[in-house]
Amino acid sequence: MRMNLWVVVSAIMMTMGGTIVRAEDEKVPLEKLPKAVVEAIQAKFPKAKLKEAEKENEDGMIKYEVTIVEGESKIDVDVTEKGIITGYEKEVALKDLPKGVLETALSQYPKGKAKAAEAVYTVKEGKDTLEYYEVKIELDGKKHEVEVLPNGKLKPEEKKGDKKEEKKEEKKGK
Repeated sequence: MRMNLWVVVSAIMMTMGGTIVRAEDEKVPLEKLPKAVVEAIQAKFPKAKLKEAEKENEDGMIKYEVTIVEGESKIDVDVTEKGIITGYEKEVALKDLPKGVLETALSQYPKGKAKAAEAVYTVKEGKDTLEYYEVKIELDGKKHEVEVLPNGKLKPEEKKGDKKEEKKEEKKGK
């Protein structure tokens, strides 16, 4: 009896844990964004236009991913509900990538074609740090992302055919 109770409790906890840990994205009308989120984005990107937003509940923490356009560039900004920008991904023209970045990305899919790239930044204590570039490559009708450091080296955890990364991409619908 005690063993059966343990199995039931474990199953419930695993089910609840899956619900809590899983990030759920929800489209948010721009006019419903918290004031702190809008103000933070406008302060950092004063010439940008807000285009769309999603609300995420990740491990019980509410965050927003707001897509903006500044000049010709699309930028996805990650902001806490209190208005703290934690990072952003900014479109970069393939021709503007640093030396070696595109070559390294294409080395993972030699017959692929590079389609787009983004510079991925983290923001801590108001300081922006370029972490890596995300190069989108198409091969045989499938889309892949390769993460390359600014020095042209493959990001350490990035491996061709990485199942975890491929599942992440499938989930994004790419």
